[in-house]
Formats: sequence, structure tokens, C-alpha cells
Amino acid sequence: MKRFLIYLTAILASGLYAAADVSLEYCLERARENYPVIKKYELVEKNGQLDLDEINRSWLPRIEVYAQATVQNVVPSFPGALSGVMEQMGYEMKGLGHLQYKGAVELSQNVWDGGTSKAARSVTRATTAENQAAVAVEMYGVREKVENLFFGILLLQEQMEQTRLSITLLENNLGRLDAMVENGTAMQSDADMVEAQCLTLKQKLTEAVNAADSYRKLLEIYMGESIGLQRLICPSAVIPSSDESARPELTLFESKLALNRERKEAVEATLMPRIGLFAQVYYGYPGINYFESMMRRDMSFNALAGIKVSWNIDVFYTRETKRRQLSVSDDMIRADREMFLFNSALRSEQELSAIKGLTEVMSDDRRIVKLRENVRRSAEAQLENGVIDATALLTKVTDENQARLTAAYHQIQYVQYIYQLKNTLNK
Repeated sequence: MKRFLIYLTAILASGLYAAADVSLEYCLERARENYPVIKKYELVEKNGQLDLDEINRSWLPRIEVYAQATVQNVVPSFPGALSGVMEQMGYEMKGLGHLQYKGAVELSQNVWDGGTSKAARSVTRATTAENQAAVAVEMYGVREKVENLFFGILLLQEQMEQTRLSITLLENNLGRLDAMVENGTAMQSDADMVEAQCLTLKQKLTEAVNAADSYRKLLEIYMGESIGLQRLICPSAVIPSSDESARPELTLFESKLALNRERKEAVEATLMPRIGLFAQVYYGYPGINYFESMMRRDMSFNALAGIKVSWNIDVFYTRETKRRQLSVSDDMIRADREMFLFNSALRSEQELSAIKGLTEVMSDDRRIVKLRENVRRSAEAQLENGVIDATALLTKVTDENQARLTAAYHQIQYVQYIYQLKNTLNK
């Protein structure tokens, strides 16, 4: 019963695999849409737009409403002689009160900021581009993981298929041996040996089915959907004609250099003065007319407007240090880029060598499989004629199975190496 269930599982798996096909391109597309970091890409763009909006709002008029009250120990007053003259003329000169208070509304408008806001917008855009490039690099890493899972399943599929073929061959020969045992032309031990080998292969088939199922579950997590037992089809592949790298990491390096350039411009913008307009209206005491406020301590409406020029010269002390820091950062980014290109070239050369080696090996695979098949057919005939025993036949069946499996592995590995090269170069 156990043997029957194992065999039934293999047959059902074979039928379900043939129900539908799943391509590598489909898996990659679904994984890209499902991977959570894709949402981060959109959030980076939204955050950059919010920063730009905040910078643009810096040019809107600023309105400030405030109230204040102060107590002063010394206030302006008339000289004693002048106060006496004014009193003789009938004017009481109290002088300014020590308690002063007002409620005010102040309006300010930036006219020229020396290019600070323009530089800030450029830095914000460059920062957004860098963050998006970093997300693209993270997304690209998913591609290699999905491809490895996909080709791993392909190898297991081929192993299961070749194992099923070997089981069929052995069961056919087991039937012949059972008949020969009944006729007295073969020993029961020979039939038992073939049956044991069948059971061993069925165990390996079950192990391969379980391993493929585990790989499929991991692939489904990346894709965000179930593919059940649908058969994965081996893609066709062409070796890239150019070895020039187009990896997203290179875009990230350029984005970092561009961000540093904008930061340097921002440092230069801080050296310029600022020009702005302002207007203030307040109700309180004292008013702008101090003479009137010295005579009467009544609250009054007052208004003033003007232009303001400010220049912070502290930046001259730190400008050169900031520029040197950014230059050192540029050198580090360029060094990282050169190291990445070196490693990428080294890896692509190794992959090209592997592809070339497999091409040479694959040229003899078909011939080896044909020869192993001929030897196995001959062994089957010899077994029926009593020339060889079951041990020799098992060896020939195993050799043929291994030859077919090796040929299939080479074909899948050949395509996988090409995809690895394409992934290394982003082609």
C-alpha cells in the first residue's frame, strides 16, 4: 500500500505539472509587483514632493501676530529745563511710562534669498533621485533570488522526470524477471534486487517532490500568489552581445555624485545676503510719536514698513571645510563605483567561462545518452537470454539514467548561467 501511494503521488504530480506552464518572466513580474519595497519607491517620491512644496511655501508672505508688555527701569524723558518751559506754557510733560505694551501684526516678504531656496529644491530633487535609485537596487536583488528558485525547481522537475523514466524501465524488467522466475530461468534474488532498486528510486522521487514543493512555496511568497503544481518551463536565452554593465548600482553612484554637486551649490548660496520687505501695524503705548506719548499715555495705532538686508558671515568660516568634506565623499563614491565595476567584470568573466565550458560539454551529451540507451537495451536482451544477471542490468539502467539526468542538468545550467550573466550586466 505504501509503495502504491508513493507511485500514485508521482503520477498525480506529473499530471498536474502538465496542466499549465509558468514562465520565468511571469514570476519576475509578479515578484516585482508584490515585493513590499515597491511601495517604498512611491513613498520616496511623495516625500520629495512634500519637501519641494515646503520650500516653495518659504516665498509666501509671513504673517506674525503677537502681544508684548515690558517694564523698564529707564525711559526717555525731557530735560528738566525744557519740561519747566513746557509747563509754563500749559503742557504737562510726564515723559514715557515705565510700563509699555502693544499688540502687533507683522508682515514679511522674502524678495531675494541669494539662491538658497533654488539650491534647496535642487538638493531635494537629487535626494529623491538617490533614494529611488537605492530602492531600485534593492528591487534588483529580488530578481536573482527569484531566478535561483526558478532554476532550482527546473532541476528538480528534470530529476523527477528522469527518475520516473527509470522506474518505468525497472518495472518493465521486473515483470520480465518475475516471468523468468516462474519459468525457472532466473533467481528470485534477481527479481528482489530490481524491486528494491525500484523502491529506492520511488523514495528519491518522493524526496525530489518534497524539495520542489518547498522551493515552490518560497517562490510563491515572492510572487504573492499560488502556482500550485504548475510546470515551470525553461526559458530560452541568448548570450548578451555587450559586456558593458547597466546595473542600477551605477545609477545609484551617479545619483550620489549629483547630490554632492547640489550640496556644493547650496554651500555657495549660503554666502549671499538676504533681502526682504516688511510691514508692521501695532496698537499700544508708546507709539512711534514719542513726543505725543510723553505728553499723554494713551494707546495709539502705528504702522511702519521698510526693506531689510541681512548677511550672515559665519558661513565663511565653515565653507571650505564643507567643500572638502563633499570632495572626500565624491572620492569615496568613485572608489566604490570602481570596485563594483571590477567585481562585476570579474564575475561576468567567470560566468562566460562557465558558459563556454558547458557548451563544449553539451556537444557530447546527446551521443552519450544514445550510447547508454543502446547498452541498456542490449543488457535487457542479454538478461532474457540468461547471459547477464540483474546486477549488470541495474548498472546499465543507472548509467543511462545518470546520462540523461546529466544532459538535462547541463541544458538547464547553461540557460541559468546565461541568465546569471544577464543579471550581472542587467541586459
